[in-house]
Amino acid sequence: MSRSRTRLTPLAQGLRKAENGPETRLWTALRGRRLNGHKFRRQFPIGEYIADFACIELRLVVELDGSQHIDSAKDATRDAFMNSEGWSIARFPSVHLL
Repeated sequence: MSRSRTRLTPLAQGLRKAENGPETRLWTALRGRRLNGHKFRRQFPIGEYIADFACIELRLVVELDGSQHIDSAKDATRDAFMNSEGWSIARFPSVHLL
């Protein structure tokens, strides 16, 4: 296990416990291989970042974003890192899942 994953694990666990309404609704749809048989993980560490939802098999990250993420330079940096590691990112505004 990498050092960053070990360091981020407690933070990811805390984020799972503090999940908001839209994240809970999406997790209900993704968990248990409900999306075409693909296994998703929630609050999954990738490098120095934590993805909201990730399917390792598809190398797909699904992010639910609040208004603070609009045109975020931090998100652009994060996405560039994940893309360089072979991950695709799908971002959706969380307002659609309220």
